[in-house]
Amino acid sequence: MPPVSSPPPLALYVHLPWCVSKCPYCDFNSHALAGSLPAREYTDALLADLAFSLDGIRGVGDRQFIALFFGGGTPSLFPPAQIARVIDFLRDEQRLAPDAEISLEANPGTVEHGSFVDFADAGINRVSLGAQSFSQQKLTALGRIHGPEDTVRAVAELRAAGIENFNLDLMFALPGQQTDEMLSDIDQAVALEPAHISAYQLTVEPNTAFHRHPPVLPDHESSAEMQQLAAERLKDAGYAQYEVSAYAQTGRRCRHNLNYWQYGDYLGVGAGAHQKLTDSEGRIRRTHRRAHPGRYMKLAGSEECIAASREISLDERVFEFMLNALRLRGGFDRALFESRTGVALGEIESRLEGARIKGLLEQHGEDRWRASSLGWRFLNDLQAIFLPPGQAA
Repeated sequence: MPPVSSPPPLALYVHLPWCVSKCPYCDFNSHALAGSLPAREYTDALLADLAFSLDGIRGVGDRQFIALFFGGGTPSLFPPAQIARVIDFLRDEQRLAPDAEISLEANPGTVEHGSFVDFADAGINRVSLGAQSFSQQKLTALGRIHGPEDTVRAVAELRAAGIENFNLDLMFALPGQQTDEMLSDIDQAVALEPAHISAYQLTVEPNTAFHRHPPVLPDHESSAEMQQLAAERLKDAGYAQYEVSAYAQTGRRCRHNLNYWQYGDYLGVGAGAHQKLTDSEGRIRRTHRRAHPGRYMKLAGSEECIAASREISLDERVFEFMLNALRLRGGFDRALFESRTGVALGEIESRLEGARIKGLLEQHGEDRWRASSLGWRFLNDLQAIFLPPGQAA
């Protein structure tokens, strides 16, 4: 059984948990802001957490972050000066790769005029805008606080700031949505010429307002048709689908998300942040921080900030890898699988062959595997083939 030959690429996720209001579909660790934003105090905690975490990975190769992602919540609520403190700390520690992708999530309605210039000066070189829809009716149904015109204005401000590498988040299969309305959203997004478009199906998650009071959503067949038509429309516009929900112009794939899907490592700091790290012995450990922002700020920089940590077994590695890599249009090859999991591909040959016989998986050449058209449609069934033995699908 081959060991993990060398540490995989390393990314950093920074969680900023506050929003102006909580969206009814959101199950992330986010909190509606009550009172003033404790931006400096929270950033102090992030820096303490980073210093503590970097100490824990010293000596595991010469590891720099290939990507840094400020997610939330609504990170654009934070002053650019506080974002700059985090970036400057990492640069001072020589932990950012020279060409690192540095992304910031932003909601169009919560960015002050001209502030993207300050975010760019802070070091942000990629922005993900939560447009979601260009229909005011649909935005209201989703509990969004911005309007379509805010997205158009935010894109203009991004370009004025020199940030051409930006993503627009869209959602489809919205309450009462018809196919022509979804395609109108796609067309209006394309007209703004973003480098990247993410198109997600709205799903009702536990512990959300939509779960307690479910809206009427399009049925499964209608949702599947919307996804297919969206992919075709985006392809015609020059956006290649490289993952279930991700479409990019040439050279504009999201490096941070690709690192997840290719089973890379990532450090996570901030309230409730998760991480996956491979150590010098090839062991893989998953860890997450305490979720409550107040508790996190009090304990950041100490072991007490860690809510849970556990080592990932070989069987779990196989499933986690497939859970991510099979989302990619290009699938995976033997070298990636073995280097990231430490498991020989031959160990799962019977399951690969079983998935191929069912028509869910395709083999290309000797060493590359990817979901077939059928497997892409029934991705959960394909991924479940690789569950650890004894776990029900």
